[in-house]
Amino acid sequence: MVVTTNSGATAGVGRRRVTILGSTGSVGTQTVDLVARDPDRFPVEALTANRNVALLADQAKRLNARLAVVADPAGYAELKERLAGTGIEAAAGPQAVVEAAARPSDWVMAAIVGFAGLEPTLAAIRRGAIVAFANKEVLVCAGAFMMEEVRAHGATLLPVDSEHSAIYQVFDFVRPDSVARLILTASGGPFRTKDRAFMATATREQAVAHPTWDMGAKISVDSATLMNKGLELIEAHFLFDIPEPRIDVLVHPQSVIHSLVEYVDGSVLAQLGTPDMRTPIAYALGWPARLATPAERLDLTRAATLTFEAPDPVRFPALRLTRAALQSGGSAPTLLSAANEVAVQAFLDRRIGFLEIERIVEETLTALPHRPLRDLDAVREADADARRVAAARVPS
Repeated sequence: MVVTTNSGATAGVGRRRVTILGSTGSVGTQTVDLVARDPDRFPVEALTANRNVALLADQAKRLNARLAVVADPAGYAELKERLAGTGIEAAAGPQAVVEAAARPSDWVMAAIVGFAGLEPTLAAIRRGAIVAFANKEVLVCAGAFMMEEVRAHGATLLPVDSEHSAIYQVFDFVRPDSVARLILTASGGPFRTKDRAFMATATREQAVAHPTWDMGAKISVDSATLMNKGLELIEAHFLFDIPEPRIDVLVHPQSVIHSLVEYVDGSVLAQLGTPDMRTPIAYALGWPARLATPAERLDLTRAATLTFEAPDPVRFPALRLTRAALQSGGSAPTLLSAANEVAVQAFLDRRIGFLEIERIVEETLTALPHRPLRDLDAVREADADARRVAAARVPS
């Protein structure tokens, strides 16, 4: 069962003190938008960002946060200057981000992209907070370890990815044996109808031009390769404790049905909505209540036609790689996630072609042994090994 709840998890539904890790990213800014609409109900303890000091300072002042943290130490002087006279505390450095996550708040948005989000997310989990989880890479690279920490500390983990939020809303946690299959929907990304020849010469601009969702660059590229859906498959396995063979992927270009749960009696339950991340964010922010959002309402008469197709394993091998990593277990998903981060960044930096992403990931998975992950140090070691091997495959 995905939900392990401490005794006070629902006590603060009326008023919740909030921390947003990664407040200047795509999910973070949309979370800020929702919190700013009801600041009395959602006072802010801390905001963190990687390097965007100007936006971080503006957000902190807008929300009257107690603390603002920039992960890059070089941004400390500017942040302190921008917050001078406000009474808002400023801090900098990766450890300061972890300390921000450990500060007392009822609800934490974990939206730091990639492996960098692991320790801050763990810090929030280890104090039994309600953690809205938007960083799939953390659960991919340390899934079993993470879920054990959730159970051990009585934390509540609420998925924010639209697909996992959809499953969460229609999953029977009282009778999980009645669930036959999870079906993750995918838009198909910008290259859904393109052939391999086109993708071989695809540009950064083409890859990040997602047809339905407004997302950050890394996630947009992952969507273009379908790696995003593979990472979500691994995430769903750990979140809902469903074996890999019972998790399917279905391409649904309109992004209206966000995912489905099939039950043993043949019933299929789905959650529908417009493609707006503020809906799953608001679901997590208000849980177990629901909040009003400014998201456009779904009009099925205007949507008219909903289409579905199977993903093409030849044009998009990422799903094969992620399934193989999950089947191998141990450090394999960690290696996959780390190698993908390195390869995607190299593509965004225009150092490799689009199809080189999958090559680097597969070669890294093949080159390194798949070992058990017994603790956080083992996760860090596997991640570092994969980054070293993947980086060696990027032209200098």
